[in-house]
Formats: sequence, structure tokens, C-alpha cells
Amino acid sequence: MKSHIPTANVILDTRKEKNDGTYPLKLRITFNRARKYFNVGLPSLSLEDYKKLDSSKVRDPFLKDVKVNITARESRALDVFSQLNPFSFDEFEKLFFPKEDGAVFSNVYTAFDSYITKLKQQGRVSTATSYESAKNSLQQFKKKLMFEDITPDFLNSYERFMLASDKSSTTVGIYLRSLRTIYNQAIENGIIGREKYPFRKSKFQIPAGQNIKKALSLAELKQIFEYEAIPNSPEDKAKDFWIFSYLCNGINIKDICRLKYSNLDGDRIAFQRAKTEHTKKGNQKQIVVYLSEQAKAIITKWGNPNRLPSNYIFPILQPNIDPQRERELVQYLTKQVNKYMKRIVAELEIDKPVTTYAARHSFSTVLKRSGAPIEFISESLGHNSLKTTEHYLDSFEDDVKKKYAESLTNFN
Repeated sequence: MKSHIPTANVILDTRKEKNDGTYPLKLRITFNRARKYFNVGLPSLSLEDYKKLDSSKVRDPFLKDVKVNITARESRALDVFSQLNPFSFDEFEKLFFPKEDGAVFSNVYTAFDSYITKLKQQGRVSTATSYESAKNSLQQFKKKLMFEDITPDFLNSYERFMLASDKSSTTVGIYLRSLRTIYNQAIENGIIGREKYPFRKSKFQIPAGQNIKKALSLAELKQIFEYEAIPNSPEDKAKDFWIFSYLCNGINIKDICRLKYSNLDGDRIAFQRAKTEHTKKGNQKQIVVYLSEQAKAIITKWGNPNRLPSNYIFPILQPNIDPQRERELVQYLTKQVNKYMKRIVAELEIDKPVTTYAARHSFSTVLKRSGAPIEFISESLGHNSLKTTEHYLDSFEDDVKKKYAESLTNFN
């Protein structure tokens, strides 16, 4: 007997009417004349609203969301079909509703664990660590958390809990953006309906991080450049790596460590940020840095003398290094640079936190104050949008405001 191909359709299950006169939307799987219905986190609809979904132009925003989610559920079912040969309802259910240790993914922390595992498998150790921190923080607030529990009231309560625990709004924002990603994945997987989405302007807004001034003035930068460290000492190395970051478009330490001689072409270095290596290929931007004589001198001083294209420019990492060890070495170098830069600026009496991140902000600020267009700054930083750059530069405006305010009474 010839086997049929399974079909998937989200239908209005009119077998049992709810008290409010609506019916549940369910995913119906049909195979060899047998049918099975699955609850896939979609809202209940009236017969009238269900009929509106057939229109090519659905105007109601709620019904638009429902239509998009229906398409997503049906598309996911087809993907699962392609993985099953032969097809069975039991195997379909296992793949469509993934489980881990018997716990369905409606458990938020199980979903976190699954994504963290995936990140580690991809070598994204730092990102995985960030998600682990977010999960641990949420568990301190609520031991058991289901997706249905994530409401605007829950999010507001968690924010108050964090702030009362002396956590910054920046930290709260980082953790809640991680939770939002996990929630969006649950929507895509049919675990929860989009209509319950709590991260809307009208419901709950994730707090934005506070911009703290990290940029140095040209006078302060001049002091650092002219500071005389003991040659070839850890302090000397920290200063040179900080200056190299500043001179090379604010390149961060991880990207410095990853530079190879194949990235070097005469007077310039071209590279892609490690931060964006997992973004869509169309969104990856190559950053081109024109090397000053001082940047070249730092490469000569601290670089690998063997200039084979496959060799790292700076001997920090080893070939075929695993992601965890790479992260450890990058973190160690970052801590060393920050440690000795703190000593240098203390000696120079510069009252600012001069970390590796300050090199990037200082690069951006100097460009802006010199009149460079924001498009050029954005390209130099490797940002994908001007909005990101504008937000990045927000904290650099006070001195300009002060200058113009003083000009209002400058009668001479």
C-alpha cells in the first residue's frame, strides 16, 4: 500500500466552543487518513475573525500577527516532515515539541540551557556566559519560570528587584535582552503566542544602559602617548596595546589577538569583528585601518617575527585554539592592559577610567570633534546602522553644550 505524504494545516477547532464564543486554533496533521491535533500556542478566535484570515489584506494588527504565526507553525511542521522518513505521529511530536530531560520548552530555564549549549557548540563562549548570567539572575528572582509567567508585571517586578540589589540599569538591560531572545525563539517554535508578547512599548520597555563618559581629551591622550614606561615591561606592553587600539579604529582586544599577517596589506589592515562573525553574511562589514607609523612600530616591537600569512601578528593565541582557551587568553590580556593603564593614568593624574573600552570611545570622540561625518565614524567602528553610532556617541555632547552655553554671555 502506497504511503501518503503528511500535511499540516492550522485550523479553527470547532469541536468545542469556549465560554467567550471563540474556538482554539490548532495544528492539524493528516497522514494516511489519520488526523492528530496539536495545541501550538495560538489564540482562540471567533468564526468571524477566522474567516477574515482568508483575506489577502488583513488590516487588524492582532489578526495580522495571528496570520504570521499560523504560517510559521505550518512552515515548522513541513521542516519536521523533511526530517522524518518514515513519518510517524510520535516522532513528529518529539521533534516539533523538543524536550530535554523530560521538561518541555515551556520551561524558560530549559530553553535557556538549550540555547547556551548551542552557543558553546558554535564556539561563542562569551555570549554563552552572558546568557548563563542572565538565567542565574532570573532564577534568583523566580525559581520556576514558564513563558506564560513573563508578563509586563513580572518584568517590572524583576527590574525593581535588580535595582534594589544595587544592579545597574545596564546589567538589567543585558539580562532582559537575553530573556527577550529566548522568548522570541519560543514564539518561533510555537511554544507561546505572539499576542502575549510583553516586550512592547505599550507594555514593557527594556531599560537602556547609561552612557558613562569614557572618552579622553586630546590633551589627556597626549599625556598617555608621551608617558615613558620602562622599555619592554608589562606596563610598556599595556600602554602600546592600548595605543594600538586607539590608532586602529578602536579595535578591541579580541580582534587584536585574532589579527593575522594575512590581514596586513602594506599600510593597512583589513578585518571583520569577531562580534559580528555569526551575523548574516550580508550584514558583515570589513573594517579597513590605515596604519600610522606608530601603529607599525608597535607591530614591529611586539609582533611575531615570523610573518607567514597564517601566523597571528601578536603572539597571544595559538593555531587551532579552542574557544574556551581563546576567551581565557583574551580576558587575561584585557585585564593586564586595564591593570597597567590604571596605574599610568593615576600617575598622570587623569581622573577617568581608562580601560580598553576607553580607547574605542576616545577614537570615536576625537573623530567627531574633528568634524568627521557620522557615516565615516560608523564605518570605522564597523556598525551596521547610523542609529547604533548615534547612540554610541550620545555621551560625548556635554562639552559642546557647555561651550555654546558659555557663548550666550560672551559679550567680548
